[in-house]
Amino acid sequence: MDLTNQFLIAMPGMADDTFSGAVVYLCEHNDQGALGLVINKPIELTLDGLLEKVELNLTREDLRGMPVFFGGPVQTERGFVLHERLDAEGGHYNATLAIPGGLEMTTSRDVLEALSHGAGPRKLLVTLGYSGWSAGQLEEEIGRNGWLTVDAQPELIFDTPVEQRYAKALSLLGIDPRMLSQEAGHA
Repeated sequence: MDLTNQFLIAMPGMADDTFSGAVVYLCEHNDQGALGLVINKPIELTLDGLLEKVELNLTREDLRGMPVFFGGPVQTERGFVLHERLDAEGGHYNATLAIPGGLEMTTSRDVLEALSHGAGPRKLLVTLGYSGWSAGQLEEEIGRNGWLTVDAQPELIFDTPVEQRYAKALSLLGIDPRMLSQEAGHA
């Protein structure tokens, strides 16, 4: 099972409060585990505030006030930038994971420097921390009805208002959130 470039949608009965109501974009999933970013839990920090903390100034007006998100409980002091794939003219960043499906995740400072100089990706989501699962852990959680999965759509990440992302992700499966039960059943 390879769930790379999929959304994980937390079921209403999610036992872990960290992920209650979460939509996670899976950047990588293989036999060693999984890595994803929560895309619908903004924190109090904005992108301009984050850049200020690393001694950079944001010059792009289109990004002023953009929220930074809680990406997950692992390495919460580290930044992760999920963004559209750049063409050859747009440049490339040092620590970038190319995700099948057209997105990239960058963890190096050079993407923040590009943003501070008015360049960088046009569509992006910045998180502090990430969500990680060891080998077989995510599959086990899915088997216990903790998560639903669906193919990711970049427009949900970049163009959908934050408060609508959970319901919109569920709608990709044809599910109305009001119809979900908190109880899990097995045949």
